[in-house]
Amino acid sequence: MTNLNTGADGAIGNTGTIGVIGLGNMGLGMVRTLLREGFAVVGFDLSNDRRIETAEAGAAIVTSQQELFKSCDTIILSLPTAAHVTAVLTGDGGLSSCDDAPRLVIDTTTSEPDVTRELDQSLRRLGHILIDAPVSGGPAGANSGQLTMMVGGSESDFAKAMPVLTALGGKITHVGPVGAGHAVKIVNNMLVATHLLTMSEAIRLGTAAGVEVENLINALNAGSGRSAISEVNYPKWVMNGAFDSGFTMGLMRKDVRLAMALAAQKDIAMPVSELAGALWAQSADALADGEDFNRITELKNTSATNTATKTDPIKAGE
Repeated sequence: MTNLNTGADGAIGNTGTIGVIGLGNMGLGMVRTLLREGFAVVGFDLSNDRRIETAEAGAAIVTSQQELFKSCDTIILSLPTAAHVTAVLTGDGGLSSCDDAPRLVIDTTTSEPDVTRELDQSLRRLGHILIDAPVSGGPAGANSGQLTMMVGGSESDFAKAMPVLTALGGKITHVGPVGAGHAVKIVNNMLVATHLLTMSEAIRLGTAAGVEVENLINALNAGSGRSAISEVNYPKWVMNGAFDSGFTMGLMRKDVRLAMALAAQKDIAMPVSELAGALWAQSADALADGEDFNRITELKNTSATNTATKTDPIKAGE
């Protein structure tokens, strides 16, 4: 198994240690996968509990990001927002303030394309490489090394990152230059958020017309109306009442806000998605940020101007 490092000429090469900053459900899952694939891994998180859990998984732990920068050649970020990424890379004590050899930074955060491009320009002047590689597949995908990765970066930088990306991802798509990965991830999650709403309405309509939920799902999945929501989310997390996907309402609401902000910034009219965005925003009145994002299917929405009211989840056989 190869890794990425800096050679004597300052170029990024093929041996070394990977640092992971952000050891939440996704970051810790990636740590476990990288260790299993034979990489040396160092982790950092502000949470002491997360650092302890990561150490128990077998990774080395440091107590500051500066220590991680000095000990690692490739840095993976798994953070909540673009602001957190900016702080780690160009804030006080960030990578840009360290007098270190060039580093490869792989940002798996669901972030903002224009912020990513600005960070790329700042880091590139110092010799560092930044690629955006946001992921889909949840904690299960992170732990199994089967993430879907949407990668932004030059062809040469993408090639340099491939040994790490291949370890983490089952489906890896190079979608364009820096920032393109984050743009695609925002679009992807906007579709997921909208599909959850339309699927829940389809279930209500079908059951009101006398079709049992399980039969309806099976028929839809055999037809052209199928989606990942009908094929995966409903059977795995909704119909059985599990609601334990590992992705929260708060995270999806954040991603929907990013999509709405990007549309406004680019002056793109999206009336259907804007309605979905309004419904997701309303849902905060009934569903806390920590709830599983699939619980949006429990809400009966009459319009974007009415408050969402919670109903019982529709399960198989009801």
